[in-house]
Amino acid sequence: METLFSLSGMLVMPAWLALMVLPFWWPVTSRIIQFSVPVVLSFGYTVLIVLYWGDSPGGFDSLAAVRTLFSSDGALMAGWMHYLAFDLFIGAWIVERARQQGIHHGWTLPCLPLTFLFGPIGLLLYLIIERISRLGATLQQVTA
Repeated sequence: METLFSLSGMLVMPAWLALMVLPFWWPVTSRIIQFSVPVVLSFGYTVLIVLYWGDSPGGFDSLAAVRTLFSSDGALMAGWMHYLAFDLFIGAWIVERARQQGIHHGWTLPCLPLTFLFGPIGLLLYLIIERISRLGATLQQVTA
């Protein structure tokens, strides 16, 4: 599991770096990353779930049950891959969505590490930035 943990980290770190740097030069980056790396991680997650689901008792009905559910290394690694896949997918979505909305990539830069480290906080920041951008565009139309 330690090897798989290291490999999954080596897979996502260049993808996050590419999301931060490459869209300045190559907008297709976010679309490629949004599907390729999360698909690999999702496949790994699926294999781990098939192999290790049910190794430890537990469930989702209480915090203690969730703690017990992740007491096996296989289930814990599956959970980690779940986070890596979804956070990266959302990071790529943020970059792509900002491009579609005409939001400068620089505004997404603080959102990306926050999404990698704290998932929903990065997404929330991006959604606030998008809302402010839309309000600004609306104000410009009204005053023009």
